[in-house]
Amino acid sequence: MAAYIIADIEITDPRTYEGYRPMAGAAVEKYGGRFLARGGKVEPAEGGWAPKRLVILKFPSMEKLKTFYNSPEYQKALAIRLKASNGKVIFVEGA
Repeated sequence: MAAYIIADIEITDPRTYEGYRPMAGAAVEKYGGRFLARGGKVEPAEGGWAPKRLVILKFPSMEKLKTFYNSPEYQKALAIRLKASNGKVIFVEGA
């Protein structure tokens, strides 16, 4: 069953965040993920949720998603993201 990462990110330090992008992208690719949405226009429809920057990634399974997220490559990138942004991230199993 596929698994998804859904992230609502507010970039607070754009210059530092630029270092995150290539590292995260390489790790996503290495661990079999792909970007479904990444920072495009967000149009709120219900409930008042208005993400600053929405990112959706798809992985073949929850196991592969967690392997990616906990990998040394992504943890190194994540340390940069945490310095340069505020965010909320969830993992979702789905079709």
